[in-house]
This record gives sequence, C-alpha cells and structure tokens, in this order.
Amino acid sequence: MKNLKITTALLLFALAVASCKKNDNEKFQSISDSKEFIQQKGPKVQRIKINTTIDNEVKLAGGTTIKFRKNCFTKNGEPISGDVIIEAYEILNRKDVLMSGTNTNHSSGAPLISQGFIFIDAKTNGQSVDRNLKEPVTITMAANGDSYTQIWEGIIDDNGQFAWNGIPRANGNANDFFVKASASDSFIFDFGKLGWINCDVFYSNTSPKTTVKVTVANNPGSMASFMAANGETFVYFCAKGENVAAQLYTPDGPSAVKSYNDSMPIGALGKFISFSIKNGKFYYAEQETTITANLDLTLTLTETTEAAIQSAIDNLNNY
Repeated sequence: MKNLKITTALLLFALAVASCKKNDNEKFQSISDSKEFIQQKGPKVQRIKINTTIDNEVKLAGGTTIKFRKNCFTKNGEPISGDVIIEAYEILNRKDVLMSGTNTNHSSGAPLISQGFIFIDAKTNGQSVDRNLKEPVTITMAANGDSYTQIWEGIIDDNGQFAWNGIPRANGNANDFFVKASASDSFIFDFGKLGWINCDVFYSNTSPKTTVKVTVANNPGSMASFMAANGETFVYFCAKGENVAAQLYTPDGPSAVKSYNDSMPIGALGKFISFSIKNGKFYYAEQETTITANLDLTLTLTETTEAAIQSAIDNLNNY
C-alpha cells in the first residue's frame, strides 16, 4: 500500500508538471482556481538533459546539486542508455511550500521544520523511468547553519493528502536517517529513489499537544488536496520563528478541518492562514494566535486580489 501511495504522489505530480510544461510555451492565462494558481505562481519545474552512459552532476537554480551515476536508470526493469530529461523542483522556504500546495506534515501528524525539499523525476521518450535506481543519487543541499537533518520521502494517503514518511533503514527503523552538516555547511547524502525527498527535523516544542479545529467561513469551494488536485481551499499553521507550514486537512464538518489528533503544541504562537481561488476570484484570511487546549478557530475568507495573496504568502518567509 505504501508503494502505491508513493506512486500515486508521483503520478499526481507528473500531471502537474505536464500542465506546467504546457504553460512554459504559452503566455499565462488568467487564473481561475487554486490548481492554476499553484501551477503558474508556485516553484517552477527545472529540466536538464543528461547522458546516462556517463556520470553527471546537475546543479539546480536554488543551489541543490544532484550527482547521477552512469547507468543508474531503468525502465520496466530494463537498463536505459542515451539521454534522459531530469525534471526537478526545489522547495526551499515557507513561501515555496505554500505556493506549491505541499506541506511540512509528518505522517504521524507531528509538524516538521523544513530545511528544504526537492522533487526529482527522469524521463525517456516522455515517460518516467523506474522510481528505484540501480545506483543512488548523491544530493547536496544547503544546511544554512543547521548542524543536522533527517531525510524523509513524500507519500500520499488514501484521501489524496500529502505527508512525509521515514526511510526504512537496514536496522528496520524508518526514523533514524540522520545527516550531519559538512564543513561546507551542506547536507550531503545518498538516496536510492526518485520522487519527493526532504531535509526536515521535528518541530521540537516540548509543550503538551492538542487538537486544533479550523472552520472556514465564507468558503467558496471545497477543501484542497495535495497541490489542489481536488478542491480549492487550503488551511495552514505557520509557526512564528520556525519554517513550519503544517497543513490542516482532516475533515471535521462542513468547511471545517482539524489537525492530526494531539499534534499541535499548546503555547505555540503562529498564524493560521487560508486561501482559496475559485471561478477567477481570490479569497484570503489569516489570524495570529497562540495555540490553546482544544482550540476552535474560525477564519473568514474575504475576497481580495491575486497580488494580495502573493504578498501575504511572501511575507511569511520572514515571520
């Protein structure tokens, strides 16, 4: 089931990439819904051609480097030779997380602090290669002063929602893939699969945990799934001073969602935000609050502009 979920996440993202590729060669049209907003205004796909018969090092626009060993790709189990197209995304700050319709949710419900994550795919003749690699890629991401990180892979649940899961290790523990920062202030690690790859640590707030409910008033649409594949309305908690973008997506009544049970730290200060785009109209709401036990919050969406939503999300990078 886990492999199916991960494959589904790849498929949904591949569809989003295909839509973005179409837009690469067309003037952006007016935005009619949240999915188009993410595709047009979120982080852009980066495409690089490589020759599979030699070792390759790819440097992405945000500074991430990926080393591909020669002959590392297969298609339906058969080796691939010649050229492939690498398609990659970098999600390196809170704005990128929100504008991509992703999140920093651990699959257990605990919020994560993002130190950056990426998506990698490789295509031959327009088709994705096998996700498992014959030889691992070596990834280098900026540590930005952090001394260590943990490595996670993206999964999607049965409701089409996205979260991060531990990587199974030789000892059977899926939550101990730790990487120390190098002398060059980088996280350097090998990874044996394509897909979503994350450098995050747990939001280590030791306060008692609670469940938070958010009702979205004046909601023009339905609650959004991963990258707005379905629905239009997102709800996030952005912790003050930490790169947390925890998405609330568990249904809890009409136009209401809740956090994972007993996952939100009591006493934490942050902003709850919601945005929605439907039928070409833009809606936004935010409220700064301190989390209390069994917090039940109402966010009232008001009609605004595309520029206003972008500005509000941009400002969360420095919150």
